[in-house]
Amino acid sequence: MKLRNLAAALTVAAAALPAAAQPASTEPLRDTVARALQASPEVTARLNAFRAADEALKVGQAGWLPRLDLQADAGQDRDTIDGRLERNQSLNRTGASLTLSQLLWDGLATRNETGRLGHERMARYFELLEATEQTALDAARAHLDVLRFRRLVELAEDNYVQHRYAFLQIQSRVRAGVGRGVDLEQATARLALAESNLATEQANLHDVSARYQRIVGELPARSLAAAGRLSAQAPASAEAAARAAVEQSAAISAAIEGLRAARSAASARQAAFQPRVEARLRAGGGHNYEGILDRSRAATGEVVLAWNLFNGGADQARVRQQAALLAQAMDLRDKACRDTRQTAAIAFNDTGKFGEQIRLLELNTQSIVRARDAYRQQFDIGQRSLLDLLNAENEVYTARRSLANAQVDLDAAFIRTHAAMGQLSAQLGLARRDVGSEIAPWSAADDGPGRCATETAAVVSTPRGDLDARAQRMADTAPQPAAGGAAPTAPR
Repeated sequence: MKLRNLAAALTVAAAALPAAAQPASTEPLRDTVARALQASPEVTARLNAFRAADEALKVGQAGWLPRLDLQADAGQDRDTIDGRLERNQSLNRTGASLTLSQLLWDGLATRNETGRLGHERMARYFELLEATEQTALDAARAHLDVLRFRRLVELAEDNYVQHRYAFLQIQSRVRAGVGRGVDLEQATARLALAESNLATEQANLHDVSARYQRIVGELPARSLAAAGRLSAQAPASAEAAARAAVEQSAAISAAIEGLRAARSAASARQAAFQPRVEARLRAGGGHNYEGILDRSRAATGEVVLAWNLFNGGADQARVRQQAALLAQAMDLRDKACRDTRQTAAIAFNDTGKFGEQIRLLELNTQSIVRARDAYRQQFDIGQRSLLDLLNAENEVYTARRSLANAQVDLDAAFIRTHAAMGQLSAQLGLARRDVGSEIAPWSAADDGPGRCATETAAVVSTPRGDLDARAQRMADTAPQPAAGGAAPTAPR
């Protein structure tokens, strides 16, 4: 599979998989991510880096092959020889030669350098996969953020309308002489706050729309469809999510290949302490060839050994330098593992947390809306103050806003979980990990992460039943109303 096919596989079209392969609800999100992958400079930059690494490997492999050099020259030699009657002699010459060189031994430098370049190429390949997955995640989150803030703008607009309605009612009462001026001041203040909230949400919507344009390459559609929830094939536990993330993370694989490249480079440095042996064949000819009178041709066959015996300590320093770089590569591999496990664990935990929050926030919103409606009716007949009504309106707005945020956060949590496991693009039917048949089956083998804990974080909290029991004990010991409904007297 050639590199241009690799590019086509990564910059996927919408027809990469049959339409039936994905639920219809995820199609809008899939389309957004597909456009982002096609237009992403980050993905194409990583693709070009992979192409460059592929050519660099061919440069290294050329060291195994013979080298043929052509040399041609023309000139004049002038010699001064003491003790002769004719002291100054000149000689016109021309010549051309071919030299064929073949490396016989270089202390395994070429082999180790070729190995390093091969691992660098694999590292660029995994970085390309990581960039593809990260771009897919950024595009999906940008899609969700636009939906989020469009919803929040709608809620802020409704909140403004409700406060404007209350303001107009109070203003009418004050003008009719049946309302208090202080109520109008309160209504004016709350209306200004509602308008400020609307302006803030509109600014936030502008910002996320600009971010969407940066990532996807175009502005979001006016009727951007809901993204759908990628809850299918989600891991069963945090341990499973973290394990899958470590096994499939392109970032960890790239770090492992970086480690292997550093190891090959360290071995290549050892070649400086060994001789270099080449076989050379040279043949040439010309007029007064190589400055020898009447010489017309010459041929040479030789084996040349070159061995540096002292280089000012530079070779030893390079060996120590590469040993430090090898240790650094191990550190970066373990850091990539820790980062990946943390990302996967937090994302999976959020899928459960936001799911529970949505259930409770829905109950909270329903109750607050009913209370607000009751307060409005009581306000109309004078049983509730204006402040009670305005506070209820703010609580409704806050509850609806929290619910809208939690619903989008839950969708984002599933997306982040799939991205942490390196399968978001695959879940959307847009990319596959086996995008190049020239990439051999890969495994970490003995180079897997070392300092990377396998257990997941567990939050120790008091059981809900114990908390309910504490509340019941407080209720049982609270002062009871006196007979006849009078409230107990507060202690002096």
